[in-house]
Amino acid sequence: MLTRIAKAVFVHESSFCQSNTVVVQGDAGVLVIDAGVFESELLCLAKDLSELGHIVVAGFSTHPHWDHLLWHSALGTATRYGTAGCAATAEDRLSGGVQAAAKAAGIPEHVPLELLGHITGLPAGAVQIPWDGPRVRIIEHRAHAPGHAALVIDEARVLVAGDMLSDVLIPMLDLNGPDDPIGDYLTALEVIEAEARDAVVVVPGHGSVGGVGQMRARIDRDRDYVHALREDQEPLDPRVGPSAQPGWEWVSDVHSGQLRRLAQHGPAQHGPAQHDPAQHDPA
Repeated sequence: MLTRIAKAVFVHESSFCQSNTVVVQGDAGVLVIDAGVFESELLCLAKDLSELGHIVVAGFSTHPHWDHLLWHSALGTATRYGTAGCAATAEDRLSGGVQAAAKAAGIPEHVPLELLGHITGLPAGAVQIPWDGPRVRIIEHRAHAPGHAALVIDEARVLVAGDMLSDVLIPMLDLNGPDDPIGDYLTALEVIEAEARDAVVVVPGHGSVGGVGQMRARIDRDRDYVHALREDQEPLDPRVGPSAQPGWEWVSDVHSGQLRRLAQHGPAQHGPAQHDPAQHDPA
């Protein structure tokens, strides 16, 4: 079911980790951001769009984790974009074949894999999505994954945050390569705060859509959590521990895993990959 959250902007929520697909309406058709997740949900999305008389003219993946790289033939053959880093990482991680990647990532049943990761990389440094519709600015950073992008739909004053600024998920650092994952995350929050300062609606990759005032509150909460990691302190964060929302208790395990990684290897050294509980990484 499509829910309108702002002028010409809609959200379709998946039962998988409360994943959010964002649809932006333009004159010639719609842009679909992070389509997902289960086949029945993608078919429902395609049906809803068809009944409203919309055709899909472009797609976009905010980052190269499997649940953000999905598509279905019912949505058509529009070009699906990502940052250059997103596309290159997806291609590399899927180089051994989709089935091998799906097994390694623990992708659940009933997720369509035929079009997984068919992403066209935009030129390095691209600042907006090339499509015939409202301007959608790209804020690329290194916080959560290679080539991760937040998006700002200026006219609607909507921030699409990718896997950041969630009310249920803590910041999940990219501990698989960057020299300073904590610094990268804090820098990304600063950039998003500056570039999206006029946004009044924030859409996380997973969790609830936030209205007026929520973007600032979520940035502050994520920043406090990352600062606590850097200072080796236990965060006072409602997403961790007994205050976690029902069904999201496993987020505490994510937190514990990040603490172990940082304690064992330090922010400049990394051991085997630690995936978030959704096992987002396709390889």
